[in-house]
Amino acid sequence: MKCPYCGHPDTRVIDSRPAEDNNSIRRRRSCDECGKRFTTYEKVETIPLIVIKKDNNREQFDRAKIELGVLRACYKRPVSAEQIKKTVDEIELDVINREDKEIPSSKVGEIVMEKLRELDPVAYVRFASVYREFKDVNTFMEELKKFLK
Repeated sequence: MKCPYCGHPDTRVIDSRPAEDNNSIRRRRSCDECGKRFTTYEKVETIPLIVIKKDNNREQFDRAKIELGVLRACYKRPVSAEQIKKTVDEIELDVINREDKEIPSSKVGEIVMEKLRELDPVAYVRFASVYREFKDVNTFMEELKKFLK
């Protein structure tokens, strides 16, 4: 590893331990040339998951968008922050563990609705009303009837 201070191409590792997130390794390094110390993080490189939007545009999967949708659906509901985090974690894991590295946004939406249905019925209906773009009260009632069965 190149020293960020003097540019010397060789440094040595003093200490290695898991980082706080347990998904990376934190290494304390020392430069033999200038004597300065610095920290590096080592993480597994993953192939990004691509989401195919309705208009066929592609963008990288963004956990923050899922989190925001779930938070909005659960607004003023008796759902704890821990439950929301756990649900978002489950959604992310479900999406990332798929065979394909491209997934339609419609499939992501269905996964979110499935998890919200288990979490809170009102949050599910809120998310579904935006996701399915209900045009009128009748389509909203049809979705409610499906849920109640």
